[in-house]
Amino acid sequence: MSIETLTSAVRNIPDFPIPGIQFKDITTLFQSPTHLKELTDLLYEQYKDRGITKVVGIESRGFFLGPALAVRLGAGFVPIRKPGKLPYKVIEETYTKEYGNGAIQIHEDALTKNDVVLLHDDLLATGGTMAAAYNLVKKLGVKKIFINFLIELVELKGRKHFPEEVEVSSLLKFNE
Repeated sequence: MSIETLTSAVRNIPDFPIPGIQFKDITTLFQSPTHLKELTDLLYEQYKDRGITKVVGIESRGFFLGPALAVRLGAGFVPIRKPGKLPYKVIEETYTKEYGNGAIQIHEDALTKNDVVLLHDDLLATGGTMAAAYNLVKKLGVKKIFINFLIELVELKGRKHFPEEVEVSSLLKFNE
């Protein structure tokens, strides 16, 4: 299967969640066992030799493939969630996204200085959510951070939020 086949399977939903936003619906990828396996295999191949000890997924769509990828990599899974969703002591980061403001949290003991982290989410748009997640993980003093997205909206230049030494990758790229 090709990247073009996976890209063509993503459904575009205009004006969701607000007018002017072109939402990339990845549920179409997950409904197909062939597409789902291909996505998981591609991510595994990319990160299998990187020493990943924790996959950190961002609520909610980072939870779709994050745990499956963690299992394949022999790593743990750590959720980053919206405020009030995690039961233990948390640290929080606020951010601005393309259609509002938000905050995310992680358990304060979720990661250690020996962890090599793969931060995973579904979409890189303006980069605000992942920049906040990156800052949270960095505060916990991990050894190394990789950042991965299923989709990148290239025109929005979300990569500008991350230092050059951090590897940022995306499987599918869109120019809209």
